[in-house]
Amino acid sequence: MFDPPRNDAAARRPGHTPVRLLALLVAMTGVSSISLNILVPAIPSLIAKFAADPAHVQLTVSLYLMGLAVAQLVFGPLSDRFGRRPVVLTGLAVATIASTSAIFAGSILTLVLCRVLQSLGASTGQTMGRAIIRDLYERERAASMIGLVTSLVVLMPMVAPLIGGVLDTFFGWQSIFFFSAAISCIVFGWAVLALPETHRVATLRAERKRMRDDLSALAGNPRFFGYALCAGLGSAPFFSFIGGAPHVVVTVLGRTSAEYGLWFVFPVFGFMSGNFAVSRLAARFGIDVLIWVGIALTIIGCIISAGLYIAVPGMAAIFLPHLMIGFGNGLLLPTAVAGAVSIRPQVAGTASGLTGFIQMSIAAAAAQLSGHLVSATAGAIAMVLLMLFFGLATAMAVFTLVARTRAL
Repeated sequence: MFDPPRNDAAARRPGHTPVRLLALLVAMTGVSSISLNILVPAIPSLIAKFAADPAHVQLTVSLYLMGLAVAQLVFGPLSDRFGRRPVVLTGLAVATIASTSAIFAGSILTLVLCRVLQSLGASTGQTMGRAIIRDLYERERAASMIGLVTSLVVLMPMVAPLIGGVLDTFFGWQSIFFFSAAISCIVFGWAVLALPETHRVATLRAERKRMRDDLSALAGNPRFFGYALCAGLGSAPFFSFIGGAPHVVVTVLGRTSAEYGLWFVFPVFGFMSGNFAVSRLAARFGIDVLIWVGIALTIIGCIISAGLYIAVPGMAAIFLPHLMIGFGNGLLLPTAVAGAVSIRPQVAGTASGLTGFIQMSIAAAAAQLSGHLVSATAGAIAMVLLMLFFGLATAMAVFTLVARTRAL
């Protein structure tokens, strides 16, 4: 029904993905994470620059995440209908224009609006990257490939806060958006030249009816929502950290945004290691086993972080446990996404978009709530407890919607 086009060599051989296509998928997926994380260290300086309420400036992060969520909900179905390539190219063009416009923002409201547009465009690379992988691979292999791509993509948010902190410290916040615009423009040009179409759109009436039937079956499948909630609630500890840690580091502990960028290496290295482990272990153990291991490591890491911060408040107590938390998150996220997009492979774009919507909606709420709690309590313990709550909620969602329904 949705066979890839015959002129696409990669699509003709589902077990093979050219290195150049893999590199392009990494770059496409990385645009959104770079654009998100590169601005985080500059939040305290944006508060001072615009003389704005911290909660309003925090919207540059939380509404960016919400923009990612809404865009994925829209662009996923559009890619099933019109193809992956046109959606990606349109999104990258929008991201480039929005990043350029943000350079000239004269108020926090304008900056937030530019960030929302930036997120709308940047989301297409992430959503389509997952869908393209599922176009080419079966479920367990797709989990391995998503893990491999994510383990490479995670290098970008690992260095993004450091780059953002340095740019903000020495050149001002506008330089951050100049950098983001350049990255989006480069990836757009690359995609124009090298991105193939891996999904043949439905053209016949019978095919369109089958597509609607697949969408209905996806919407009524509790296991799909179990995997999607696992991706959302499971990544919420990381985004709770993103929303609260800059305030703790700069405002409470009196450190610089550049120092935050340096310490941020720990959680991202843990996440990258977990993603890489998935690429090696998914075919051997299956995605469900790795999801439960990831949940357990997340919960244990949050408990350790809370205990350390109570005993010895400081940068090490905040960041070092994230080696374990990040590793657990790295295990569960690509496997949960692979599970969600494999329920109905014929509508993988829609499944990827809906999963992304759920994930980013929860992430946006987690980031905003964490920033508010840290500002209100002037400490990190509320942030860590919020992370622990999301870890426990992930376990409940997987047990209720995936494990129990599989047993029925």
